[in-house]
Amino acid sequence: MSSYWGKNLKLVIFGESHSRAIGGVIDDLPAGIPVDTETISRMLARRATGMSGIATARREPDKPEILSGVFNGKTTGTPLAFVIYNSDQHSADYSNLAENARPGHADYSGFVRYGGYNDYRGGGHFSGRLTAPLVFAGALAESWLESRGVYVAARIKSIGPVEDEGPALETLAPEELAALKAKPFPTLSDERGREMYDLAMAAKRDLDSVGGVIEGAALGLPAGLGDPIFGAFESRLSELLFAVPAVKGVEFGAGFGIAAMRGSEANDALYMDGSSVRARTNRNGGINGGITNGMPVSFRVAVKPTPSIAKPQSTVNFKTKTDAELVIKGRHDACIVPRAAVVIESCAALCTMDFLLGGMKINE
Repeated sequence: MSSYWGKNLKLVIFGESHSRAIGGVIDDLPAGIPVDTETISRMLARRATGMSGIATARREPDKPEILSGVFNGKTTGTPLAFVIYNSDQHSADYSNLAENARPGHADYSGFVRYGGYNDYRGGGHFSGRLTAPLVFAGALAESWLESRGVYVAARIKSIGPVEDEGPALETLAPEELAALKAKPFPTLSDERGREMYDLAMAAKRDLDSVGGVIEGAALGLPAGLGDPIFGAFESRLSELLFAVPAVKGVEFGAGFGIAAMRGSEANDALYMDGSSVRARTNRNGGINGGITNGMPVSFRVAVKPTPSIAKPQSTVNFKTKTDAELVIKGRHDACIVPRAAVVIESCAALCTMDFLLGGMKINE
């Protein structure tokens, strides 16, 4: 098993949902990067639990402890190691999962893959709890990117059938993106946000859950980042996005909608904006041939409904190989989408920083 990602910036994540701690090691960070602990804390708070009626009641302070790689507030160039301690585990809630698989979770597939030795409590290493180290690393990346005029953001595009209103993220100014990030429920339309919240609360009352779509964007990127085929910008960002446990689909630009267009519609016509090449539309999401074209990188991810629901469900006892009925105990989100937005944003920031570091090495 490997929990490692990156080419020019390398990230390793460790821990389980109910282990003593989770954390990570970030390698190949350039020396001298300011480590803004306030920014890190704000981003972790956006991912934090217990912030609303639709989130799990599990409450963790998520105060990271940096063990190495930072001196006098700046990176040293050596591996940056950090831990985030778990402090609110109710492991007894998972005692019936030692043999009974939760539908929609990795209980059965993980049991088969690791011969029953995996930690099943709270989902173990498969848990969304492991997205906290992603957000820590993403916060470092965002600070570095913004110092270079690159801005990354994400919003709730929809929950269930309710869609947000307003322009695409790629058209917003940096101060508008900052205002969006400051919202506890990151939608452009507060009215649509309330409708989404009400929908999730209704699902919770029905002992059920709902999913949605998160829109992300990276603005200010230069043209020329990425490689065709296996090194495509989309490929490597998608790899990171699919590391988020609830993500089941990714699309860039017009996405699947581009299949219904004619070439004259799908092509992004080019023009000169002073000395810069620009496109009149961005249906390809800022990427051609796996390489950024100077337009904003625009993408969306599909987030599935939280699989841990309170309704009785049919399952199997994978040790006795008999049918069973399961009632899941514990504390779970009725909708994971609001907490996942900052995780998706962090993935985009990490991937963008990784590519920019590679570009810097090429040009040196």
